[in-house]
Amino acid sequence: MKTILASAYAINPYKGSEDGMGWNFIYQIARFNKVIAITRENNKVHIEKFMNEKPDELYENITFLYFDLPYLLRFWKRGPLTAMFYFYLWQRMLPGFVKRKKVHFDIVHNVNFHNDWTPSHLWKLKKPFVWGPVGHHPLIPLDYLRAYETSYFFKDRLTWLIKKLFWNLSGDLKRTSKHADHVFCMNKSVPQLLQLKRNKYSITPSVATEDFGFDPGNKSSKFTLISAGRLVPLKGFDMTILSFSKFLEQRTLSEREKCELIIVGSGPELMTLQNIVKELHIEKYVTFIKWMNRNDLMNLFRRASVFVFPSHEGAGMVVAEALSFGLPIVCLDNCGPGEFIDKSCGIGVSYNNYNQTIHELNLAITKLYTTPDLLGKMSLNARKHFETHFNWNVRGNEFQKIYSNLN
Repeated sequence: MKTILASAYAINPYKGSEDGMGWNFIYQIARFNKVIAITRENNKVHIEKFMNEKPDELYENITFLYFDLPYLLRFWKRGPLTAMFYFYLWQRMLPGFVKRKKVHFDIVHNVNFHNDWTPSHLWKLKKPFVWGPVGHHPLIPLDYLRAYETSYFFKDRLTWLIKKLFWNLSGDLKRTSKHADHVFCMNKSVPQLLQLKRNKYSITPSVATEDFGFDPGNKSSKFTLISAGRLVPLKGFDMTILSFSKFLEQRTLSEREKCELIIVGSGPELMTLQNIVKELHIEKYVTFIKWMNRNDLMNLFRRASVFVFPSHEGAGMVVAEALSFGLPIVCLDNCGPGEFIDKSCGIGVSYNNYNQTIHELNLAITKLYTTPDLLGKMSLNARKHFETHFNWNVRGNEFQKIYSNLN
């Protein structure tokens, strides 16, 4: 049994997104190996609480080490940009911490953050080095941001500029790519950006989920569309609402009574989205639910018909969760959720013109509504797609396959 030194900046088994994925990746590595997991000190209380609440024999394979920079190098950490700078410093100082601990390991793996533009320095430990899954959110076209404050456009462009500076000018990033024995890439855009050789990478989404159980007979009597996530422009909820409105326009009054859209999430754009709903006069058919605990969200997925997710992001854990409940996915055909699905379990729409995207989202929703046999078939295929591509054990097996080939 090998020992894997795994760096996971974000770990919290009670959360989703990067934190929840960090926990699950560590757990999956421990299925086959001993793990020395390094994370931040503020994650300790959540990790220990969860391990006490849910004992598991695999925990014997996991040793956690906690590392943070001195207080003077972290008290100013506020907001996403300063947090990313802190992460950069944390990564840079991590090899020194490992050397001081004098731990033995066979392979070193930088698990998260899942950014392909922030370098890792773990290759300096002179062991086989694995990086990822890593990727990025693509640039959001201006046309797709007009519903929101101008400030978000400038924030998005500033973040993209920083990414490009790292991709093009960072010697540390180039050395990370050069010294990586294997890179798990979240989507097909990553290898090209990092100029990776074909034998040095695999396409491995960062998202997966556990199996909450699938019961195709436990659906709502309504045609229920569901969308979930933080209410920010990145997620494209404005397009979900506008396409749903067009879908309703084509329905009779009696048909409308059997259709609903549920949006689950909280965030700064809640009022913007609620105003769009009011302007379209569809308040009767759209329900906003503030962020709920994960089990309650899974129960909503269980009774829904379709998951609509026109997000611009490069990942999307909720897509994996929706697939596990047999929900066909309607999303953008992008380097993100669009690569997570195929035509058997979802519909990807074009991403070049805002109005055209809304039109195609409407067509996709209409197609699934008016063709119940297709909806049922795609539902079964969505469940199969989860089992073969987005179950956490699949990720663990992918990791182990690479570890087994490294010496």
